[in-house]
Amino acid sequence: MNGAEYGLRHGLYTALITARGAAVRVLQHGKRDLVVPFPASGPNPHFRGVIVAPWPNRIPDGKYAFDGTDYRVPVNEPARQCALHGFTPELDWTLEARTESALTMSSSIVPTPGYPFALTITAQYRLDSDGLHTSVTAANVGERAAPYGVCPHPYLRAGPAPLDEWSLEVPAGTFLEVTADRLLPLAARPVAGHEYDFRGGRVIGPTAIDHAFTDIAFDGGGEARVVVRDPGGTGVGMAWDRSCGWVQLYTGDTEPPLPTRLGLAVEPMTCPPDAFNTGTDLVRLEPGASHNASWRIFAT
Repeated sequence: MNGAEYGLRHGLYTALITARGAAVRVLQHGKRDLVVPFPASGPNPHFRGVIVAPWPNRIPDGKYAFDGTDYRVPVNEPARQCALHGFTPELDWTLEARTESALTMSSSIVPTPGYPFALTITAQYRLDSDGLHTSVTAANVGERAAPYGVCPHPYLRAGPAPLDEWSLEVPAGTFLEVTADRLLPLAARPVAGHEYDFRGGRVIGPTAIDHAFTDIAFDGGGEARVVVRDPGGTGVGMAWDRSCGWVQLYTGDTEPPLPTRLGLAVEPMTCPPDAFNTGTDLVRLEPGASHNASWRIFAT
């Protein structure tokens, strides 16, 4: 179901990238998993490792307006009646180029009544001594401006201990409060004094997170990092550039009999949930224009 897959290698890093969703199915440093893998055949649970576009997170009821016209995209999260994670996770991406340590894949979003815009999405993966680098470029190949957002969807694994024992560091000063039933945005709140304040790094414990964070501190090189560490000393981090002013964190909480809290989803996003309606940090991609976002995953 996940189609062809392509192996990459550099030093101690190895990766497997699938054609379906351009997903990182496996990423290892030595013999250690840096992300929660998924089977080569069968469904990909919980969008593990996919590229998400042209919108990250949710659109309630699949309804939005753009340039004065109302649209509706299919609802694929029936329990919450939301359109979740765009179109690209279900697309079969085409391999364009490949070396031992890098590859380029592409996909096309064709116009539909709910999203009558034409985009070409190109994903470049590259392994080097600093980890797995990803660069995603969207080009508007249509004749009208298009609303756009993008994010990755890996579940990071710090080590063999349970997620509750991992420490987490997040350089974000604000989180987006959401409704309990549908996880729809309510209001931005400072993390100071809240259980979601991980700026100084602390153990996750039983805290459940499925929220977007912003007011992100970037370093002098324009990079932000989320790092999770196992009490045994191993760890994994995700870094991204200023193209992503938001990051969604999800502790992977599921209901029995599904396995729960297997890894921490870290999703640098160009815009927050429901940006197609709020317009917050939404990319307006004009005809002929392109947009790029980059991130990487690395062992610590």
